[in-house]
Amino acid sequence: MTVSQETLDEIALSRSEYEAIVDRLGREPEPLELGLFGALWSEHCGYKHTKALLRTLPSSSDRLLVAPGAENAGVIDLGDGLAVAFKIESHNHPSAVEPFEGAATGVGGIVRDIFAMGARPIALLNSLRFGKPDDARTRYLLNGVIGGISSYGNCIGIPDVGGEIFFSDTYKGNPLVNAMCVGLIENGKMASASAKEPGDLLLLVGADTGRDGIHGASGLASRAFEEQAELRSAVQVGNPFLEKILIEACIESLDLPGVVGLQDCGAAGITSAAIEMAERSGMGLKLLIDKVPRREEGMTPYEVMLSESQERMLLAVTPGKEGPVFDLFEKWDLDATIIGEFELGENVRIYDNGEQVSSTPVVTLTDAPEYKFTGVKPQWLTDLQNVDLGTVPVPTESPSEVLLKMLAAPNIASRFPIYRQYDYHVQTNTVIEPGGDAAVLRLKGSKRGIAVSTDCNGRICYLDPEVGTAIAVAEACRNLSVTGAEPVALTDGLNFGNPETPDVQFQLTESIAGMGRAAEAFGIPIVSGNASLYNQSAGTDIFPTPIIGSLGLLEDVEKHSTVGFKSVGDLIVLLGTATTWDCVEGLAGSEYLELIHDQIAGQPAIDLDLEVRTQAVCREAIARDMVASGHDVSDGGAAVAIAESAIIGGIGVAITEEPGDRWDAAMFGESQSRILLSISPEHLDELKELTKAKDVPIVVIGTVGGDSLVFGNSISVPLVDADDAWKNGFSRAISD
Repeated sequence: MTVSQETLDEIALSRSEYEAIVDRLGREPEPLELGLFGALWSEHCGYKHTKALLRTLPSSSDRLLVAPGAENAGVIDLGDGLAVAFKIESHNHPSAVEPFEGAATGVGGIVRDIFAMGARPIALLNSLRFGKPDDARTRYLLNGVIGGISSYGNCIGIPDVGGEIFFSDTYKGNPLVNAMCVGLIENGKMASASAKEPGDLLLLVGADTGRDGIHGASGLASRAFEEQAELRSAVQVGNPFLEKILIEACIESLDLPGVVGLQDCGAAGITSAAIEMAERSGMGLKLLIDKVPRREEGMTPYEVMLSESQERMLLAVTPGKEGPVFDLFEKWDLDATIIGEFELGENVRIYDNGEQVSSTPVVTLTDAPEYKFTGVKPQWLTDLQNVDLGTVPVPTESPSEVLLKMLAAPNIASRFPIYRQYDYHVQTNTVIEPGGDAAVLRLKGSKRGIAVSTDCNGRICYLDPEVGTAIAVAEACRNLSVTGAEPVALTDGLNFGNPETPDVQFQLTESIAGMGRAAEAFGIPIVSGNASLYNQSAGTDIFPTPIIGSLGLLEDVEKHSTVGFKSVGDLIVLLGTATTWDCVEGLAGSEYLELIHDQIAGQPAIDLDLEVRTQAVCREAIARDMVASGHDVSDGGAAVAIAESAIIGGIGVAITEEPGDRWDAAMFGESQSRILLSISPEHLDELKELTKAKDVPIVVIGTVGGDSLVFGNSISVPLVDADDAWKNGFSRAISD
């Protein structure tokens, strides 16, 4: 009997996809099979709208140990017997329904992806998007998400060292909660999510299975989201204390000779975890679903297979060597249960109390449809790009008043009220704390260090998805370079609206093209990532928001730079430009334009060749101990970057040149490829030689000193006022 539309809607399969399933099977699927297809063909698991585009991204590097998509996360070789696994993932819709648990389990899920690689998690970052904070529901979501992130991360003992947060009405009904985790692999002890031989046993370890999270991958992640109370059952509930011991037990288990594979039970639960393991192994799988430990009575095979209960892992174990595995998990007071066996053949066969309830070819289940599209640029976007920014009026307020307003804006003000809730020094590796452009972590046992950052300006991507995503890559890398770290790899979190609409298809196509163009310019691979589509509410899509997570390497972790000015008398220089101040074109997509004029318009631009050269000069200058401080010029433009360095350093600054008649564009334009440095005067000639050799423009714009922000002869803001606006602006914005 043909399945009802209501059933297809519940599992987010289209009628044409159902017909494709029938065609491939040569029969109607059983109800359990249909649930498996719904999960594995979901956007979250199957990447059906993005995988053709993702194949175009650069993924090769001499440092690459695990290619994108091959395992749970990408892995980069750092040398000295060390490697790093890292990845970013989203938990957007669950966080919109239950912000605390949605965000908490998002952290738990990405952590399991990392230790499934045999990596010990050493750092977390989060990239968040909300509606404007003057809205009561936004504040509720914000407080819940921050609470969930801090609670879970603090309990499992992994430092939350960075990230970013951005407010815009486009995210009001559909917040974005992206979590990134970084893990360290020592001495080549890397795990794989696969079995080795037919007969290998499949063990389920960790929490018992309940009804939470059923249809999480399909119901929440693969269709347009609207606020619905009934979706609460699709949100998982986390137990961070259980996850902490699960981390320790699983990492320890990899030293046992019988453990040959390790896999996270994440989206779609046992369905995706077990069947994808079988696919990677090139084998069939016999699952004994009645053996799965449960915390609720009367669960059906359908519910057990599709449950997304948290804190569960699968192990592939050589038969006859399972005894020590059971002993190890018993030592950690964790359940370990044999629930299946890998076998010769091509089917996953599911049994319940000795009765076969399903038998389906593995490759049929995992071979989700692949949709290709070529986006057409909409006319409304051309109109926005062609807006003459020269017609934007200069504010009637004074430059000083506007600067203080900018510094207090929710998208610019200090995030200390958020990250003070995180433990960012646990594990004692943190060298540069949250609040700078990137976090820096020492690698114990090595003089090397890593820097990590996330970045994306959805407003700029909205105005030009290709250029905006290239800028996101450039800024994520620039955040690393201003600490002294060389960018070595990227991960991406693709957050977009409904991919079935022409506008979002255009945004996806252009965005991934821009990501690839920028990654190739830097010569680094994109090693992992996540696609979260159908992010919309009330029929309106979010801004295209391709979050870029970046990883950088410092050969000597002691040779790093931080944001704050250090010494009176130091020179202030700008790399990447020959002028102190910006121009009107720099207002495109800027924070100033939206905050002061409530306008989003203009044509963003970036010269990637200049960007790469400028960052190289910055890193070389830091390596030569020439740099006292370094800061990325981005949101808010040069005036905000200067003010932030002064506030963080506790020292004023005097900028020589007047901003001029278009002081608003000069001070707050956001043209790319600019880096603010402070240096001792004795290093100026050497720095100029370095910039000349790499054909990078440079300009000396002022000196460090005093107790005010002085711009030319006409603008002076007491540092104490700037400090108050920047440090307290966020708290005031979310408490009004």
